[in-house]
Amino acid sequence: MGAAGLGEWIDRHARTFFIAPAVVLILIFAIFPTFYSIVFALSRVKFTGSGLRFRFVWFDNFLAQFSGNEQAHFLGKVNDMGPLGWAFSLLVAGLALWWLYRSWRNGATWVGMTGRVISAAMFVFVGWILGATLLSGNPWGTLLTTLFYVIVGCLVQFVIGTGLAFLCSQPISGKNFFRVLFFIPLMITPLGVGYAFKMVLDITKGPLQPLWDAIGLQGWAWSTDAWAARWFVILGDSWQWIPFVFIVMLAALENVSKDQIEAAEVDGASSIEIFREITWPQIVPVAVTVILIRMIEAFKIVDLPNIMTSGGPGIATESMTLHSYFLWRANDMGSSAAVAYLLLILTVVVCASFFNYVVLGQLRSAK
Repeated sequence: MGAAGLGEWIDRHARTFFIAPAVVLILIFAIFPTFYSIVFALSRVKFTGSGLRFRFVWFDNFLAQFSGNEQAHFLGKVNDMGPLGWAFSLLVAGLALWWLYRSWRNGATWVGMTGRVISAAMFVFVGWILGATLLSGNPWGTLLTTLFYVIVGCLVQFVIGTGLAFLCSQPISGKNFFRVLFFIPLMITPLGVGYAFKMVLDITKGPLQPLWDAIGLQGWAWSTDAWAARWFVILGDSWQWIPFVFIVMLAALENVSKDQIEAAEVDGASSIEIFREITWPQIVPVAVTVILIRMIEAFKIVDLPNIMTSGGPGIATESMTLHSYFLWRANDMGSSAAVAYLLLILTVVVCASFFNYVVLGQLRSAK
């Protein structure tokens, strides 16, 4: 092959040469570790003098999270369900079946019905766990704790962040100062946020100690109260992530058509009517997208509960990511990988369901 032929061959394969380094890096640092972690999840791993020894147990590490000693850690105590729990579980199952029936009658494709069946099964499963734990007076496990952080935390952050963005989009004095001020927490690492909140919320020595004394909480420790600890973890997480919602929603609000708002004001529309009929339809694509991004990030919460409470009291604030980390630290590599993959399945199903049935639905209605 001459120089001209070689140059022509290089030109034909130039795209391959440019893409190859990125593909190689992905294979080395992403795909290979992923498949290797699957081997961990399907094995019992033992440390020996010559390295790691694997014994394939297939899905035993996964099944252990749903039965036996590990069940209470992952699912909670689900063996003694009360009447209220049964009623709630049956109601959730009935709603899921009704939704599937309505989707089938509306002509959903078999691919769409398959996705709906998976989403409905997850919905019924979570409803059953709620009925068996929270509504039956039993402690729950790391699965519901993770969903609590995701659902409640993201809702609080979206409402407050959007409210602050709406205020800063109005013609008020000093709004540029508040824009910078609200953005600062996002630049702090979760590690720093966790230690800062742990010190600030110290009942005996923290800066809020006079306040605790004034309201009669001298002998109370929030870290020993399961619900207080969960809410304080959400408080720290919200303090850091509200600026993310704020900055994105502020950009969306400032791109709303001013002409339509002024025309509505001339016609005598109230502020609530303007927001509902003009502002919200224009920002809803951004709103549902920022919620989806925040949900994906919230599933991975590990820093704050680890630093603020070490997952306690008991396992009350332990997320699935922290659960996996504790198993890894105890050298139970197989169970750690199994919990990580269960978290992956939960994240994919919840976020895909939210995207298909909420995000796309809102985008269709906004058009």
